[in-house]
Amino acid sequence: MKCINKIYNQKKRIGMLGTAMILTAALFTGCGGKSFDMAYSPDYPVSSFRMDSPSESVDMAEPFAMDLCVVDKDVTAGTDVDMSQTEAAGLFCRDDNRTIYAKNVHEQLAPASLTKIMTALVALKYGSPDAMLTASANVKIKESGAQLSGIQEGDQMTLTQALHLLLIHSGNDAAVLIAEGVGGSVENFCDMMNREALALGATNTHFSNPHGLTAEDHYVTAYDMYLIFNEALEYQLINEIIQMPSYTTVYHDREGREKEISVNNSNQYLQGTETVSGAVTVIGGKTGTTKAAGRCLILLSRDASGKSYISVILRSETTETLYGGMTDLLGEIKN
Repeated sequence: MKCINKIYNQKKRIGMLGTAMILTAALFTGCGGKSFDMAYSPDYPVSSFRMDSPSESVDMAEPFAMDLCVVDKDVTAGTDVDMSQTEAAGLFCRDDNRTIYAKNVHEQLAPASLTKIMTALVALKYGSPDAMLTASANVKIKESGAQLSGIQEGDQMTLTQALHLLLIHSGNDAAVLIAEGVGGSVENFCDMMNREALALGATNTHFSNPHGLTAEDHYVTAYDMYLIFNEALEYQLINEIIQMPSYTTVYHDREGREKEISVNNSNQYLQGTETVSGAVTVIGGKTGTTKAAGRCLILLSRDASGKSYISVILRSETTETLYGGMTDLLGEIKN
C-alpha cells in the first residue's frame, strides 16, 4: 500500500520551512492512524513560513512560496543603494521570484496609508464593485492632518468610486466608508483584513484600522507588504487605479444632489516630478505618510523585457530620501 501524507492548503502555498516540517512529519508519521500535530505560530520572525492543518489527501506537498520571493536575511551585497535614512526596503522580481534587495524586510513597522492596499484587496474579494455605499457619521475623522476626500454622512457612491478615492487621494474617510459598507463595521472589516493577511502568509502583520492612521497594534513588514501588494495586483481594478495620476467623479449627497470631486495622486513618479533612468518604467503604486510611519512607498515597475517588480520602502526620513532611495532601488533592476 502506498503511504501518502495528508497535506493541504487552500492557497496551495506553504513556506520553505513549512515544507521541511512536512517532510519531517512524513518520515515520522508513517502509514498508521496516529496523527502528528506540528506547532505553528503567526509570531514567527519570518513571514510565509507556515502550514495549515491537513484536511485532504494530495499526492505531494506544494511549497507555500513556490511562486513567491522568499528572504530570511538582508540582501544588500553587490548593490549600490543608499538606505542609510530608511528603516526597511525591498525589491522583488515577480517573474522569476528573485529577491534583488532586502533591508530589515521582517521588521514590524507602521505602514501609514500602505494599509489601504489591503483595504482595497479585501473590499474587492468580499464586495461588488457596483455596490452602493452609504456614509455613516464615522467618516468624519477629526485627527489633525488626516487626509480626507470630503465625504459626508449620507453621501452615496459605488465601491469602485470609493476605491479610487482610497488609492489615488488616500482618503481616510473613503477607507471608513468601504470598511463599513463591505464589512458591516470597521471592527469586523479589520478582522477580515487580518484573516486575509494570515492566509497570504503575512504573519508579521496586524491591522487595527482600514486607513493606516497611527494606532496601537497596527503594523506590517516590508516583506508582508510585498505579499499583500502581489496579491492585490491580481485584481484588475486595483491595477487600473494605481496607475492613474488623477481622477474625477460625481456622486450624490443624502438629498440626492450631485457632488463632483477631482483628486490627484501624490506619487511623484506618476506626476512626472521624479523619474527613473534606464529602461525601467514605474507603472503605479501607493504612498503613505504619518509621523509614526515616516515616508512610505510601494511600487509596481516593469523593465524593457516586460518583467514586473515590486519595490517597497518603509519609514524613510524625508520625501527626498524616500524618492532618492526608491530611484536607487529601481536602478538595481538589470535588463
